[in-house]
Amino acid sequence: MPGESKKDKKQQEDDKPVIHSGIYIFPNGDKYEGEFIHGSDGSVERSGQGIHTTTDGTVYNGQWGSDKMNGQGKLSNPSGAVYEGCFNNNQFHGRGKYTWPNNSFYEGEFQENRMEGEGQFTDTEGQVWVGTFRYKAAPGLKFKLNLD
Repeated sequence: MPGESKKDKKQQEDDKPVIHSGIYIFPNGDKYEGEFIHGSDGSVERSGQGIHTTTDGTVYNGQWGSDKMNGQGKLSNPSGAVYEGCFNNNQFHGRGKYTWPNNSFYEGEFQENRMEGEGQFTDTEGQVWVGTFRYKAAPGLKFKLNLD
């Protein structure tokens, strides 16, 4: 920036938060193991790669930013349901794969935790349906015939 001195630039570099790595146990018993920074108030803010395990057994292993699931990751629920793909502000957002406990799965685009856009659903029999998904509706899906 014009008018910035070397001292100003050095101060800006020094103000970058230091990334730490370790284990943090939350007051509710949840456990986080991974990279974090300390907020200006001394709080722990998950940032970088890490694993968060809740007391009910839900596990997120992936990227964090601004103390939220942001980037690539995998969220496993005790029910057996698993989402693996892109997260934005703690939501499924972008390309991903959601697998239900019965092993049927959807692979495609998500927006704000909803199946939105191009994707394919594979049922428990291995039959594949492709097309455009709109949350819970998917008009005009096409059956993908597999002639191996």
